[in-house]
Amino acid sequence: MTVLAPDERDRREAWTVRWRDRWRDLRNRLVGDPRFQRFAAAFPPTRPVARRQAAALFDLCAGFVYSQVLFACVRLRLLDHVAAGALTPEALARQMGLSPAAALRLIRAAAALDLVEWRGLHIGLGMRGAALRGNPGALAMIDHHAMLYRDLADPVALLRGEAAPAQLSRFWAYVEAADPAATADAAAYTALMASSQSLVAEDILDAYPVARHRVILDVGGGDGTFLAAVHRRAPDARLMLFDLPAVAALAAARPGRPDSLTIHPGSFRTDDLPEGADLVTLVRVVHDHDDELVRLLLTRIHRALPPGGTLMIAEPMAQSAEVAPMADAYFGFYLMAMGSGEARSPEALEAMLRDAGFTDVRRRPTRRPLFAGLVTARKPG
Repeated sequence: MTVLAPDERDRREAWTVRWRDRWRDLRNRLVGDPRFQRFAAAFPPTRPVARRQAAALFDLCAGFVYSQVLFACVRLRLLDHVAAGALTPEALARQMGLSPAAALRLIRAAAALDLVEWRGLHIGLGMRGAALRGNPGALAMIDHHAMLYRDLADPVALLRGEAAPAQLSRFWAYVEAADPAATADAAAYTALMASSQSLVAEDILDAYPVARHRVILDVGGGDGTFLAAVHRRAPDARLMLFDLPAVAALAAARPGRPDSLTIHPGSFRTDDLPEGADLVTLVRVVHDHDDELVRLLLTRIHRALPPGGTLMIAEPMAQSAEVAPMADAYFGFYLMAMGSGEARSPEALEAMLRDAGFTDVRRRPTRRPLFAGLVTARKPG
């Protein structure tokens, strides 16, 4: 096996990059040429690709309208109305409080997006609509998106820092609140997160065996929905939840919470974390915060863990082309409107974890990385 000198390896890599860039530039000149576009759309070998690209480009242009159709379906409960059985457009118009013409326009749009489907002269639930109804968290987020849409009314102003105070930044005021315990929206944001937590929790717990741990601390644990799922997988483990006082009060009042769960109100900005856990979990917490606060949080967790203890981070991560639209496009702009945080790659998280003193950083595959990626790390012991 030939081992190349560093200079020769660098030259070959530079040559490869240069020729790859030239090929991409040529590709882009061809694709951007209207004459080539017409040729590709007519030539049988390239016709399917050209049509897929044209459809994808149109979807980018029409995406906002699609999202508004979806929003209207959720707000008007169109999917709920047809879930029990197909209805006529006239019956749906009455139930949604729309004129027959407006109802028919919404029905046609929803059918085009496979949210509903025509069954003769009646309207039934489509496959995509059925999947959506089975995900209460997604339905809650769609309803919540009314604030996001207002914040993105002028994305250029948002990017330049010239937009009016964002709706999302007020909703998620606890992120930057000087007195987090006084946050009035604690119940609203906790309910929103809890609505989607169950689906995420099962994917996380399928990917990592929490039953091996004796004491589990969930930082930013909300109303305890994730720890309730943990308890079903690890019934003998002692559980601890740490969150802002206003949120911790909701967890303490949660009906049916496990007897093994203790609640610890506080803020990781100012308070040390409770000790004694051999597993600390951060579920959709890290991406809410900027780097400085994440480093502080990881340092406090490292301090609280015993030697050999484990940290688990679960959230959408910028880790592949499959996840990029969610992590870089959706969460990129959502978190910008919120006022803090970013969707980080596993490599970025690994660097921050090692800086905080963790070792044995591992990526754990999940069933649906679009919902949550998973990284674990250990405190040396």
